[in-house]
Amino acid sequence: MLIAVAFLYSPLFAASAAFVASSDPREIRGQIGLLRAAFNRAQIAIAVGVASAVFHQMTTTAGPVPKVLVAALLAATADYIVNTSLVTVAASLHYRMKPQQVIRELKVGNPLEFLVSYLGLGVLGIVLAQLYLKVGFWAVAVFVVPLILARQMFFRSRALEDAQKELEDREVILRQLSNRMAEERQDERSQIAAYLHDDLAQLLFRMSLQVDLASRHLEHGEIDEVRRVLAETKETKDRTSDKIRSLIRDLHRSPLGRTGLAEALKSFTTDVGTGSSVAFELEIADLPLPPPIQLLAYHIAREAITNSLKYAEAATITVSFGQHDEGVQLVIQDDGKGFDADAGEPEGHYGLTMMRERAQVAGGTFDLVSARGHGSIITVRFPLSWLQAGGGEHTTPGTKAAEAAEAGEEPDPDDAPNVIEPEPTRA
Repeated sequence: MLIAVAFLYSPLFAASAAFVASSDPREIRGQIGLLRAAFNRAQIAIAVGVASAVFHQMTTTAGPVPKVLVAALLAATADYIVNTSLVTVAASLHYRMKPQQVIRELKVGNPLEFLVSYLGLGVLGIVLAQLYLKVGFWAVAVFVVPLILARQMFFRSRALEDAQKELEDREVILRQLSNRMAEERQDERSQIAAYLHDDLAQLLFRMSLQVDLASRHLEHGEIDEVRRVLAETKETKDRTSDKIRSLIRDLHRSPLGRTGLAEALKSFTTDVGTGSSVAFELEIADLPLPPPIQLLAYHIAREAITNSLKYAEAATITVSFGQHDEGVQLVIQDDGKGFDADAGEPEGHYGLTMMRERAQVAGGTFDLVSARGHGSIITVRFPLSWLQAGGGEHTTPGTKAAEAAEAGEEPDPDDAPNVIEPEPTRA
């Protein structure tokens, strides 16, 4: 319709009409700023004005049909060139991208099909202009109704494409999260195996030797030696019990090996910070959280720290985790170069999406604040209701046994946890 206006009226009037008519619902909702809205309107107005100038320089709507069609095609081409050039320059400056890369992103579908469709707008515009001259305002109404229907179909199709992409991204996230959890479980098994071999196995072997030695002293009637060996045996038994209590307590408390979330984050930042110029400031409270929450918080923090190290060029990265009015809060902040948070992630990068999905898995919220030259702040909150549902007063199998062991009591055999391998979930 703007192309038709360009054919019917002078370049100045057509450009003014395009500036007014190119409204965007996002302006009303406050989703785009005044400067960007003004640029969007201005570049459309300039493109329509140039198209009008090209058309009227060659002919008028009352000219010969072949000449009018050629002029319409050239005007549509001029409109596209001006529009693309202005958007390319603005996007290149705003996102700090090379113009060639911006142009590649502007392509919609097959280039030939896109060119034919765009030139078809020129033909459609001249047809609408001719009908308006002969029929009047009703010609506009006849065109508007199918355009509105086509617009709705376009947005529905786009919504389906976005939903499909979101499902694909979700599958990638779930796959990576599943793989990582499998790796964590394998690491934990390896740590348990090493712990049993290096600590408990040695103590049990020592205890068996002491029992054999006590038996030999008893056979020879050496009662004093038997008492001494039995005392040593009791000491070895106490040390073994302490080791077992420690292992039960650590496994019951944390999914991140035997160290917990605080130590896991300290270890991770120490590893990734070695050899770099980045300083880490950690304020991690050791809270009795459900294992899934600890694991999700660890993955989110690790992804955010990795992104900061790769892209932010920061001097300091601060990680804090503690209680919040509505539950617990994780904050990762850097003083790097920042980025345009409204621009979204580049194609093929899923870091922000994965962090957001992991927060939402536990009913939490994910918030990102960043601007060029002002660093980035990621805030994740997990609600209190989910934390209580996963932990708190809830008693899991084996909890009483662990508590009894910590208290120095003999655990009830009936309360021993049943070790059941979980079946794999299906997407």
